[in-house]
Amino acid sequence: ALGPGGLSRERAGYEVRDVHPSHYGRMCPIETPEGPNIGLIGSLASYGRINSFGFVETPYRKVVDGLVSDQIDYLTATDEDRYIIAQANSPLTEEGEFVDDAVLVRQRGGEAELRPASEVDYMDVSPRQMVSVATALIPFLEHDDANRALMGSNMQRQAVPLIRNDAPLVGTGMEFRAAVDAGDVTVAKKAGVVKEVSADSVEIAEDEGTYTTYRLQKFRRSNQGTCTNQRPLVANGQRVEVGTPLADGPCTDEGEMALGTNLLVAFMPWQGHNYEDAIILSQRVVQDDLLTSIHIEEHEVDARDTKLGPEEITRDIPNVSDEALADLDERGIIRIGAEVGNGDILVGKVTPKGETELTPEERLLRAIFGEKAREVRDTSLKVPHGESGTVIGVRVFDSADGDELSPGVNQLVRVYVAQKRKISDGDKLAGRHGNKGVISKILPVEDMPFLEDGTPVDIVLNPLGVPGRMNVGQVLETHLGWIASRGWKVPDGVKEEWAERLRSIGADEAPVNSNIATPVFDGAREDEISGLLASTLPNRDGNRMVGHDGKAMLLDGRTGEQFPEPISVGYMYLLKLHHLVDDKIHARSTGPYSMITQQPLGGKAQFGGQRFGEMEVWALEAYGAAYALQELLTIKSDDILGRVKVYEAIVKGENVPEPGIPESFKVLVKEMQSLCLNVEVLSSDGSTVEMRDAEDDVFRAAEELGIDLSRREPSSVEEV
Repeated sequence: ALGPGGLSRERAGYEVRDVHPSHYGRMCPIETPEGPNIGLIGSLASYGRINSFGFVETPYRKVVDGLVSDQIDYLTATDEDRYIIAQANSPLTEEGEFVDDAVLVRQRGGEAELRPASEVDYMDVSPRQMVSVATALIPFLEHDDANRALMGSNMQRQAVPLIRNDAPLVGTGMEFRAAVDAGDVTVAKKAGVVKEVSADSVEIAEDEGTYTTYRLQKFRRSNQGTCTNQRPLVANGQRVEVGTPLADGPCTDEGEMALGTNLLVAFMPWQGHNYEDAIILSQRVVQDDLLTSIHIEEHEVDARDTKLGPEEITRDIPNVSDEALADLDERGIIRIGAEVGNGDILVGKVTPKGETELTPEERLLRAIFGEKAREVRDTSLKVPHGESGTVIGVRVFDSADGDELSPGVNQLVRVYVAQKRKISDGDKLAGRHGNKGVISKILPVEDMPFLEDGTPVDIVLNPLGVPGRMNVGQVLETHLGWIASRGWKVPDGVKEEWAERLRSIGADEAPVNSNIATPVFDGAREDEISGLLASTLPNRDGNRMVGHDGKAMLLDGRTGEQFPEPISVGYMYLLKLHHLVDDKIHARSTGPYSMITQQPLGGKAQFGGQRFGEMEVWALEAYGAAYALQELLTIKSDDILGRVKVYEAIVKGENVPEPGIPESFKVLVKEMQSLCLNVEVLSSDGSTVEMRDAEDDVFRAAEELGIDLSRREPSSVEEV
């Protein structure tokens, strides 16, 4: 285990991280993080539980004299070693006896072999016993390479709740349990009749004569900044039993887990735009809000006691136009419903300024006219760079009203800003099989490849993403998704084994848009899929668009000509992941600089610049771009004199001056001098170059341009 007294990440070797036979039914062999923690952090398997001694147990069905009973025993890994255990899908008769004389079992150490049925002690309770809940939500898991299944189970956690929830056409049968047990779905605790339904509550008149009101969460912010919203599912007068879903949460549809949406997918290259896992999306997906999500940001500001006096939250801010204050109320806090953008004031706040030494004349005037108002500066909370949205909530905490705040804090204000984000190029999408990609292009509907009946596909994926990754589950899901969307009816004349299997469970026909479950390790087989593809319900013209091989002839939306080869087409379930381009895009002109090196800071959070590293320098050297390179290493970075002079030249429309000496070079020289090494800088003719610390020209130019060099440089041209 990790932690105090246990292993550290650095010391843990392969043996500790590897899958062990004792994990079976206790820890999931698939769901574990990628990266330094791989194999050290695991998930509990679907049926596992922890006993009173802290050991993980897993359930087995007791087998007595070759007869499988309904008695369930929970065994720890050490108990299990003593028994011979059969797998869950060993065929049984109706009485519970093994059909085959020799049964595939596993013994101590996880070795599998054939043994007589009479020797079997226990049997697995379910094929999904060995995997965790997240992994059990992957259809056709048995056809996916473990590395990709690992990514698939981990990426489901990064799915963003969409405004239109859509349960998967192809599931595994775990979706309802997972959603209800997660607690996002509100379920009836007692049976009764629905008395009243509104957007934020459901009232039930229970059979016992009591009334219960279930409050629903509306547009709350999750820790990921996504939107948690519950919608009622029941109507007035409807009868509900114990466990009936009353309201959907985020990512649920009619009480079923719904992390993404079903899209019509074609596996084909398209003009090189889906090279290297890139994805081509149809404009229809954007227009119909199929992948649109709501994101809520929390902005916080506090008013503290300072040495010069208390800060104050107020509408009276110095040097701010009435236009900028238009949406603030009399307290100086933004009104709910206001549309805000980059740099807008959310909460007005002023901080006392340190008073400078007064001149004798000022002191005389003070003495005559009395104490004038103390100087304050504007420290308002503003919308961060590149963000916008609608204010949906404000919370004010005040120590005077008895709210518990940190020492020295008088007031705390939180503002919640919501933003509706449509899918855009640069966003990351993923399926449930570890098949992830970034949207490279959103095409007009009329340019998308279309089926022979005129139906355009929603998304185009690269077929080269399948063979190397060995996650064939996505292809089978696509075929079964097409079958589910079209519905099917197996003709009575078909007497093959797959048809009989479907008839025995009453699945020989289904209407359009049926939700199908294909349980993990016990799912649909190849002959069933191929047979159902040939039995799908025809369209209104009496044609089947997709053949029994799962392929269709597509036409090019731009030319109307047919593509030369048949193409795999079907419905795949796709998730929109938390890595959104709006959160990552970043640009800077001037901004804050590091105190010592005087180079721009790095990263979006610091409003930093792009790092031009060692290797990038080599690239420009190899290319021979000498002036571009000199500019990057001096005036665009830490030549303090040069960058102000260049700014001045640009503002005045003059030629850009020669670069000077970078500050980092001066820092290096000073460090050498601190080691008692006398370093002199010589020019090409051998004369000493003077490196003055204070440059009068800089301060003169800076003053003219209104740049205050006593603090960090302004973070935008507008401030200048």
